Amino acid sequence: MTLTEDWQYAFAGYLTGLDETVPATIASDEKADAQERMDLYAGAYRARLVDSLGEDFPGLWSMLGDDQFYRLCLEYIRRHPSVWTSIRWFGSHMVEFLKTNPPYMDFPQVAEMAAFEWAQGLVFDAEHSPSLSLDELVARTPDQWPDMHFGFSPAMQRLDMEWNIPLLWAALDREDPELPELEQQPCPVGWVLWRQDLVPGWRRLDVDEAWALDRAREGVSFAQICEGLLEWVDETHAPLRAAGFLKTWVGHCLVSRIY
Repeated sequence: MTLTEDWQYAFAGYLTGLDETVPATIASDEKADAQERMDLYAGAYRARLVDSLGEDFPGLWSMLGDDQFYRLCLEYIRRHPSVWTSIRWFGSHMVEFLKTNPPYMDFPQVAEMAAFEWAQGLVFDAEHSPSLSLDELVARTPDQWPDMHFGFSPAMQRLDMEWNIPLLWAALDREDPELPELEQQPCPVGWVLWRQDLVPGWRRLDVDEAWALDRAREGVSFAQICEGLLEWVDETHAPLRAAGFLKTWVGHCLVSRIY
């Protein structure tokens, strides 16, 4: 390791809190000593990380309020020093942090808000991929349908949520004067998030569609999806139900290819 690299690691160690020793290369003078200089840098560094978390999790910020969100950010920064070359990914551990650390672990709706917001970010940042058109879908002959398998856009995320977080998030985003009450559902509800023409979207899924979408993403065939849907509908309606799901997925640019 070169001398310059030693300086860089010492500087970064102090900023991230991994090393409390002020680097020997930092000079003191009549204006400020080395400790004061490094504390200024460290404060500015933490402030930028807090700003980044606020940009990634505005709904979480609104739920917790300014003071609690700031305390959360400082603890997160302490527990998860940034190792990324891009600040975009600094918040990648937030959901797990909220699920496993008090007091947040006792309030699962908080982690769900973070999960919803992080999924939105992943959808928006995902690489572009071609999407299957309805014309390409209907061009398939009837004998080809049973063996069809589907590839999906990277700009799609699936979540199962116990709380009505998407409704609350939308109201917060619109700055509605009255917000919906947080409500826990009797069982987890499926949601899909996607990006279409650079515009993100999301919607709630019925239980059979959530099951079908998850199986399709795992690589099962159209025939296997129809067979699985017999848990909810009869043999006559299963293919129609599956085809309806597929048409919706294609219309929302979720499907990238058939193979």
